[in-house]
Parts: sequence; structure tokens; C-alpha cells
Amino acid sequence: MTSPNPLSQELRELRSKARLSGAEAARRAGITQSKVSRAETGTFLPTEDDVKKLCRIYGATAGQQRQLVEMTRDLRAGSTPARVTLQRGGWWMQQRIGKLEEAAAQVRTFTPTVIIGLIQTRAYISSLFGDSLSPEDLERTVSARLDRQHVLTTGRKFTFLMAEGALRWNMGGAHVMAEQLDHLIDVSRLANVRIGVIPWTTPANVPALHGFTIYDHAAVLLGTQTATAIMTDRRNVTDYEAHWNELEPLAAWGDAARSVIAQAAEDYRSMA
Repeated sequence: MTSPNPLSQELRELRSKARLSGAEAARRAGITQSKVSRAETGTFLPTEDDVKKLCRIYGATAGQQRQLVEMTRDLRAGSTPARVTLQRGGWWMQQRIGKLEEAAAQVRTFTPTVIIGLIQTRAYISSLFGDSLSPEDLERTVSARLDRQHVLTTGRKFTFLMAEGALRWNMGGAHVMAEQLDHLIDVSRLANVRIGVIPWTTPANVPALHGFTIYDHAAVLLGTQTATAIMTDRRNVTDYEAHWNELEPLAAWGDAARSVIAQAAEDYRSMA
């Protein structure tokens, strides 16, 4: 069963307080009952207009409506070119992604070549962004990405899946990587976090073309060399969930994953 995200949970609580059934709420708002139901379970992302209509019939305060509309806007589809991100500051995109994480009850991330952002160390982040940012913007961006990590302690569920190539891409040097991999092992022991690694020795019959993050069952974030995109079209989300289901069985989890990570860390230490 889908875990409700903050947007879904708030919409359901407002309807309950208004003493309206889903069918009656849908009738008054002029939307389908299935949309109301799926919005409350996190399997459908309502439009800003849908949220405003529901807030009006539920008697929500102006502050509640503004908050829910902002949540919806942050989750809506869109693509931000890399040049725009650089113009606004890398920290700006980190804050936007942080809002997606705050709005989701479950986050699933896969990456084939880089350590996942929410579990990166300061040194790794600094090496990753390198010379692409000015010194001032680099510091703000590193701090913004680290600030996002508080969400790991909020009880939300996180599943992080990486190919072993992400562990073996020597970002910043052996010392940086050894520290980073030790951090992965520590994070993997959090009760609400699962970290999986697909060993390079595991035969695969599916490609791993790029990384992606799935927020509940409502949105997918993709990062490329030239842009960051958020997709909410149900068909796209379903396609990425199907791809996740192909990749997940290939991974080692728990102690087996920690063993793969620890071996890579030892290999880096032998290089130092």
C-alpha cells in the first residue's frame, strides 16, 4: 500500500474535518472521485487548480491553501537547463530538490556512476562540482546539499541503489572515496534507509543508461549533462517504476551490500 506523502495526507485530513465523502468532495470540486482518492494515496499528483478547488470546499485557511499549492508546484513537471541552474546558483537547484524530498513519503534513487546526493560527504560534493561553480557558489551549493540530508532523520523511507561503478569512480582521490564509502556504511544502518549495490560481477540483461529518483508514485527526477527534469506524467512514472523493478533484484542488500562497499573502501586505502 502506498504511504501518504504530506500533500496527500493534508488533503485527506482536510476532507475528513469537512465531513465530506470522497464522492461528495469530487462532485463539489468538479473533478472525478478517482482523482480525489488517488491524490489522497499519493498515486496521482493533482494540479494547482485541483488543489485550490479542494481547499475552497474543505474550508482550508489561506495559509493551508498556499502551502499545499506550493507543494504541488514543486512537484509539477518541468525542465531546468544547466545554464539556468548555474546562473541562479547551484544551491537553488539543491533547495528545489530538497522540497521534493520533503513532500514525499518514499524516495527511491538509482545511479550507475556517482554516489547518490543525499548520502554524499562534504569532500565528495566539493570534488563533484569542482570548477563548475565560483568559490562562493560552490560553498553555498555544498551547504545546501548537506542541508538536504536532515530529511534522512524524519522517518521517511529511502531506498538507494547504485551500480558498483559508482563506488569505483574515483571522485576526488582515494582519501575522499574511502571516507565517502565509510559514510555509506554508516547511513545503511539507519532504520528507514536501504542501500543496495549491484556488483560488477552480477550478470544483467537490462541497461543502466542514467540515474533517476522516484518520489512516491507521483514524480521522477532526471539529471543530465544539460538539464534537470521533473516528470509527473503517469506513463513516464510507471515506466521508471518498471525499470526500478528490473534493477532492484540485481542488487546486494544489507550485510552483502556493506561487504561490497567495505571492499571498495579498503582498495582505496591501499592506494593512499
